[in-house]
Parts: sequence; C-alpha cells; structure tokens
Amino acid sequence: MTRLLNAENLRAAYRTPDGRQVFAVDDVSVYIDEGEVLGVAGESGSGKSTLGAILSLTARPPLYVESGALEIDGKRQELGERSKIPRTWRGSVVSLLPQGAMNSISPTQRIRDLVFDVMRAHDRSIKRDEALDRARDRLKSLDLPVRVLDSYPHQLSGGMKQRTVTIISTLLNPRLLIADEPTSALDVSSQKALIDMLLQMLEQKIMSGVVFVTHDLPVLRTVSDRIAIMYAGKIVEVGDAEEITERPRHPYAGALLGAVLVPEPRYRQMRVFGIPGSPPSLADPPSGCRFHPRCGVAYPECETEEPPHVGDELRYAKCFWAKKHPGESVPLEAVTSGTLADADPLGDDPRPAESEQHDDVDGSAAATQTAGAEVPAGGRTA
Repeated sequence: MTRLLNAENLRAAYRTPDGRQVFAVDDVSVYIDEGEVLGVAGESGSGKSTLGAILSLTARPPLYVESGALEIDGKRQELGERSKIPRTWRGSVVSLLPQGAMNSISPTQRIRDLVFDVMRAHDRSIKRDEALDRARDRLKSLDLPVRVLDSYPHQLSGGMKQRTVTIISTLLNPRLLIADEPTSALDVSSQKALIDMLLQMLEQKIMSGVVFVTHDLPVLRTVSDRIAIMYAGKIVEVGDAEEITERPRHPYAGALLGAVLVPEPRYRQMRVFGIPGSPPSLADPPSGCRFHPRCGVAYPECETEEPPHVGDELRYAKCFWAKKHPGESVPLEAVTSGTLADADPLGDDPRPAESEQHDDVDGSAAATQTAGAEVPAGGRTA
C-alpha cells in the first residue's frame, strides 16, 4: 500500500504558568496508508486529542510541539517551536474535525454562510456561488438533502449537524482527516450514519485517510483498519482492529477492552471488578512503564526500564510481559490484578473460562470483558 503519512518521534508539552512542562505526547510515532482508517483509543488524559492536534498542524499555546516530523505524500515537515508550517497544508493537505465541532456553529448563521466563510478563509478569490455549488455537489454525492444549506443550526438534529460540519471540514478535499471524538454525544443511529458517511467519503476519494480519535472501542472496531492504544502520552500497542480487540498483548489494552459495557444478554450476569489506581499525572509520570503501578503482571524491570518494542510496525506492543510471552494475549489478571481468582461468579458463564466480566466498584476503569473476549461490533469491510 502507498504510505500517506509518517509521523516520527513526536513530543509536545503543555506549559503551565509556573514554568512546568506537561508532556501529553512523548516520543510517539505512527503511520497511515492510503485508504486506511487509523483508530486512536485511550481514556481521558491519555494524549490522544493532543496527538490529533499535532497531526492536524493545529497545536496552539499553551501546547508546544517540541520535536518530531511529519511526512505526507513524501513531503517532509520538521516540527518544533520555530517550524514554519506551509499555510496550504492546513485544510487541503490535512484537516481537523475538532471535538464538539457541531456545537461551535454560530446559531445566527445559516449553514451556507458558514460554508462560504470556511472556503473564503482558504481561498480569498473564491466566489460565493462557487463555494455553495461545491457544497451542494458534496451533499448530493453523499445522499444528503441540499436544503441543509438554507437551515440554521437549531433546525438540524445533532446527527445532521455533525455530518454537516464533517462535510464542511472536507470541502477542500484534504489528503488526511483527523476526526477527534466525532461520535461522542450522538445516539447509536447517528453514530452509524456518520461512520457510514466517512467510509463513503473515503470510497469517493474525498480524502485519502482518516485518523479516528475516540475512547469508544466498539466504534473503532467498526470503523478502523488498525488501532493504536495510548496511555499517559505514549502509544503502548498497535495492530489490526480485530487483533487488538480480540487478542490484546498489552495489559492496558486488555483493561480498556474490559471497560466496555456490553448490552448482550449473555454478558450481563457477570461480577465486575474495578481496575486499581488511576491514570498518572503527566506532570510527573512514573518511571519505567507508565502503566506498571496499575498492572497485575508487572515485573521488577517495569518499574525502572523503558518497555521494549515487541513486534513489527504492523503489530506491536511496548511491554515486558509481551516480550516474555511472544504472540500471547494478555491474561485476565493483567486487567484485575488477580482479584478475580478469589471471586465467585454470579450464575453460569456462557463464555470460555478465560472470559469474565467485572463491575466497577471504585469509579476507576472497569473490566467488563476479559482481554481476548469479543467486542460485539462488526469490523470494517474493505
């Protein structure tokens, strides 16, 4: 496949008024191929939205990109405080669909006015009729009503508003779209409609790749080709969407999967256990592996040494356990710190013995499925 984006050794920090630096993205490297959807998952504060800001070239103070490089379509751009990003890259090469975008639309403007404002910001010579013609053609190509352009935001449903801002963010046909939590606050049917539209836009070559940032793993299983798991500013595991959701190799990936609440009846009567601890402060992260204070299978070296890179660029985990158990899925005790061993199950468990479901008892992340258990969502079909 043709490589669309290479991001190398990205480091970015938020600077506090007292002079401290909080590295929300610390030595992160990712890539995306043409026609691919890369999902980025992690709990709140893991750095995934900050990574989206870096990839979309929209980082602003107090966020400063310290170092790293982006290569898009073979064109390399070094990143840093003094880097001069070509203006033409924003919007036409890479575009951002920010979190909560549908709530940022001016309530006093019709959608057609927003379309023209966005187009005019990137091309001062464009005429209003030309901008609106492009928007009409785009709506028609995606089977959406053209009357949307004459509407005020309050006249549109939440799902339609989100699809509308997604279309507006891609009117310049960017090579890469960074979508930050695009399905949050949407009901299930609206989520599906948005995902279907994004995949349709990929098929129509409106954009060539998508980075889909979310905490919702079932959604990622549906939309993504590959998934990258972030924890405390670092990527800890990357792999095919099916591999990650069914056979995770990093304890944190297993913990995230365990935190998915599943409505299916066969999963309901399971005892639930909270995962100990909470995410670390990025102002003072733990030494060694940043997940080791919460990990149930940590080794002594996890506390002092950087975890090794186990695997290749297609499928890897940064973990000492993964190194000592090559190719194996992470065990349940990595999610529950062994607390399940003394627990009595509630009712008969219809799943395999290694598959359990847990309850959140302390407000922290919860394990509702074991690592390796199925996330009930269909994977993306090519």
